[in-house]
Amino acid sequence: AEELRRADLVISHAGAGSCLETLEKGKPLVVVINEKLMNNHQLELAKQLHRDGHVLCCNCSTLVETLQSMDLSALKPFPPGQPEKFALFLDKVVGLQ
Repeated sequence: AEELRRADLVISHAGAGSCLETLEKGKPLVVVINEKLMNNHQLELAKQLHRDGHVLCCNCSTLVETLQSMDLSALKPFPPGQPEKFALFLDKVVGLQ
Protein backbone atom coordinates (compact mmCIF):
# COMPACT_ATOMS: atom_id res chain seq x y z
CA ALA A 1 0.00 0.00 0.00
CA GLU A 2 2.83 2.40 0.82
CA GLU A 3 4.64 1.71 -2.47
CA LEU A 4 1.40 2.25 -4.36
CA ARG A 5 0.81 5.52 -2.53
CA ARG A 6 4.27 6.79 -3.50
CA ALA A 7 4.16 5.57 -7.11
CA ASP A 8 3.99 7.96 -10.04
CA LEU A 9 3.21 5.11 -12.45
CA VAL A 10 2.16 1.51 -11.92
CA ILE A 11 2.98 -1.33 -14.33
CA SER A 12 0.95 -4.42 -13.51
CA HIS A 13 -0.69 -7.56 -14.80
CA ALA A 14 -4.42 -7.25 -15.44
CA GLY A 15 -5.69 -8.91 -12.28
CA ALA A 16 -8.92 -7.27 -11.12
CA GLY A 17 -7.59 -6.53 -7.63
CA SER A 18 -4.38 -4.97 -8.90
CA CYS A 19 -6.16 -2.83 -11.49
CA LEU A 20 -8.95 -1.61 -9.24
CA GLU A 21 -6.69 -0.86 -6.28
CA THR A 22 -4.38 1.17 -8.50
CA LEU A 23 -7.16 3.04 -10.28
CA GLU A 24 -8.99 3.80 -7.02
CA LYS A 25 -5.80 5.46 -5.76
CA GLY A 26 -5.78 7.64 -8.89
CA LYS A 27 -2.48 6.27 -10.19
CA PRO A 28 -1.74 5.96 -13.91
CA LEU A 29 -1.64 2.30 -14.90
CA VAL A 30 0.04 0.35 -17.68
CA VAL A 31 -1.46 -3.12 -17.89
CA VAL A 32 0.77 -5.85 -19.33
CA ILE A 33 -1.27 -8.74 -20.66
CA ASN A 34 0.04 -12.28 -20.30
CA GLU A 35 -1.03 -13.73 -23.64
CA LYS A 36 -0.06 -17.25 -22.59
CA LEU A 37 -2.87 -17.62 -20.04
CA MET A 38 -5.66 -19.95 -21.16
CA ASN A 39 -9.19 -18.51 -20.99
CA ASN A 40 -7.59 -15.15 -20.33
CA HIS A 41 -10.14 -13.23 -18.24
CA GLN A 42 -7.44 -10.63 -17.57
CA LEU A 43 -7.45 -9.75 -21.27
CA GLU A 44 -11.17 -8.90 -21.14
CA LEU A 45 -10.72 -6.59 -18.15
CA ALA A 46 -7.65 -4.91 -19.63
CA LYS A 47 -9.33 -4.30 -22.98
CA GLN A 48 -12.44 -2.81 -21.35
CA LEU A 49 -10.43 -0.52 -19.06
CA HIS A 50 -8.39 0.54 -22.09
CA ARG A 51 -11.50 1.18 -24.23
CA ASP A 52 -12.90 3.30 -21.39
CA GLY A 53 -9.65 5.31 -21.37
CA HIS A 54 -8.53 4.39 -17.83
CA VAL A 55 -5.36 2.40 -18.59
CA LEU A 56 -2.68 1.88 -21.19
CA CYS A 57 -2.51 -1.69 -22.38
CA CYS A 58 0.34 -3.70 -23.90
CA ASN A 59 2.03 -7.08 -23.85
CA CYS A 60 5.59 -7.97 -22.84
CA SER A 61 6.98 -7.39 -26.30
CA THR A 62 5.43 -3.90 -26.64
CA LEU A 63 6.05 -2.64 -23.08
CA VAL A 64 9.15 -0.56 -23.90
CA GLU A 65 7.45 1.02 -26.92
CA THR A 66 4.35 1.78 -24.82
CA LEU A 67 6.45 3.45 -22.12
CA GLN A 68 8.33 5.53 -24.68
CA SER A 69 5.22 6.77 -26.47
CA MET A 70 2.67 6.99 -23.61
CA ASP A 71 0.65 10.11 -22.90
CA LEU A 72 -0.57 9.81 -19.32
CA SER A 73 -2.56 13.03 -19.63
CA ALA A 74 -4.94 11.20 -21.99
CA LEU A 75 -6.01 8.76 -19.25
CA LYS A 76 -9.43 9.35 -17.71
CA PRO A 77 -9.92 9.16 -13.93
CA PHE A 78 -11.60 5.98 -12.76
CA PRO A 79 -14.98 6.74 -11.14
CA PRO A 80 -15.28 5.92 -7.45
CA GLY A 81 -17.18 2.81 -6.44
CA GLN A 82 -20.72 3.01 -5.15
CA PRO A 83 -21.11 0.07 -2.76
CA GLU A 84 -24.41 1.45 -1.46
CA LYS A 85 -25.99 0.75 -4.86
CA PHE A 86 -24.89 -2.87 -4.68
CA ALA A 87 -26.24 -3.14 -1.13
CA LEU A 88 -29.64 -1.79 -2.23
CA PHE A 89 -29.71 -4.20 -5.16
CA LEU A 90 -28.82 -7.12 -2.92
CA ASP A 91 -31.52 -6.13 -0.42
CA LYS A 92 -34.09 -6.19 -3.23
CA VAL A 93 -32.91 -9.57 -4.51
CA VAL A 94 -33.16 -11.25 -1.11
CA GLY A 95 -36.42 -9.50 -0.28
CA LEU A 96 -35.28 -7.18 2.49
CA GLN A 97 -36.80 -4.16 0.77
